[in-house]
Amino acid sequence: MKVLVVEDSRGLAERLRTLLSRRYVADVVHTGAEALDQAQVVDYDVIILDLGLPDMQGAVVCKKLRESHITTPVLILSGVNDVETRVQLLDTGADDYVSKPFHGSELLSRVAALARRKANPYAGNLLVVADLEIDVDKRQVRRAGTLIPLRRKEFDILQYLASNQGRAVSREMIMNHAWKSDHETWGTTVDVHIKYLRDKIDRPFKKPLIKTAYGVGYMVEGTL
Repeated sequence: MKVLVVEDSRGLAERLRTLLSRRYVADVVHTGAEALDQAQVVDYDVIILDLGLPDMQGAVVCKKLRESHITTPVLILSGVNDVETRVQLLDTGADDYVSKPFHGSELLSRVAALARRKANPYAGNLLVVADLEIDVDKRQVRRAGTLIPLRRKEFDILQYLASNQGRAVSREMIMNHAWKSDHETWGTTVDVHIKYLRDKIDRPFKKPLIKTAYGVGYMVEGTL
């Protein structure tokens, strides 16, 4: 498997290359432009992307990757560690987030989880809950015939809840599906995304489908 490291600090980039080379083939670039070029010609299993690059922000690089239909999992590296920043980055298309400084074992674990995700994508088709339809292949959501645009993580969470229709799932289970991470401090991230989903999926309609399972997490259920 191949990993692309995008890091402007040459010392850190080489340390990452050495760490990753225990398990993967690791390529290193130092700018966002180089990352975009490299990702176009090589099918990487994971991209490790520093947030602060000299030519453009890592969030911009991630957004451009997704706009180019490159679906390779992206792991963000940054010294910024507040919930709002993490949510914003994940909504640009990033798949996971590791704060600096980090432990090498944790980074390898996160990379391995993302690589498994790429190798085993969800193979669904159409999920239906009451008047809610989720087209997994097209990543489109409609309720009562109305198309509802969702951000990437919102869709992933809704898909997971719908695939477990009628069953309560914990925040940890949602994190493991949508971000492939069980990092304890990220529980509020799930709650923020659930709020966004309710604003789009439930509030414009009479019958709410996303429900809080008190003491457990969340669930989707409903009948026409």
